[in-house]
Amino acid sequence: MSNKDKRFEKVYSQGTLEAVEIWVDKETGVNYLFRQSGYAGGLTPLIDKDGKPIITPEE
Repeated sequence: MSNKDKRFEKVYSQGTLEAVEIWVDKETGVNYLFRQSGYAGGLTPLIDKDGKPIITPEE
């Protein structure tokens, strides 16, 4: 599968064992925050001050 065919793209990464990443859904533009610590992790949409999801415009 090429990068062009992948739905999600990692646009930011910080850390290794305790990682913080931002992923963008290329179909909807919604940004997600992924947090990992050891074997645990969680994913949530990033929201703006009005509670709406942060959208990355198409390139």
